[in-house]
Amino acid sequence: MATALADFYSEEPFDRLILPDGYQPSETEDFMCARHRAYFLRKLKAWKEAIIEESRQTMAQLQVDSLREPDLADRASSETDWSIELRTRDRQRKLIAKIDSAIRRLYDGEFGYCDVTGEPISLGRLEARPIATMTLEAQEKHERTEKVSRDD
Repeated sequence: MATALADFYSEEPFDRLILPDGYQPSETEDFMCARHRAYFLRKLKAWKEAIIEESRQTMAQLQVDSLREPDLADRASSETDWSIELRTRDRQRKLIAKIDSAIRRLYDGEFGYCDVTGEPISLGRLEARPIATMTLEAQEKHERTEKVSRDD
């Protein structure tokens, strides 16, 4: 984490860093160096923008389409489809909050470190799930504990 904090005081802030095309974070670089943080910031912002754009398209489609099919079965089918779509959008709204939280952690120098153990989260895990807040081991332990508590 010392490297992450040191980068805050470097001359070029990570959020303005220009990365080469095709850049991928590497284990050979210092963990959460400015390049890593710039990469994940761009990844998170692109993910958030894609979700927002999908949401805009859904809302536009809702306004265009009417659920006035003459056949009751067709109308029920359309209503079910839209219900599923709206539930998906609600889940994505919650995902945006997690993305915003990850972006805040990037600026605070806490991104990429486990909330439970303080250890670095693997780059592979962050690549697959950039909003991850726990190492794989801590997440598995959390889920086992949660499952045991739920079964009671």
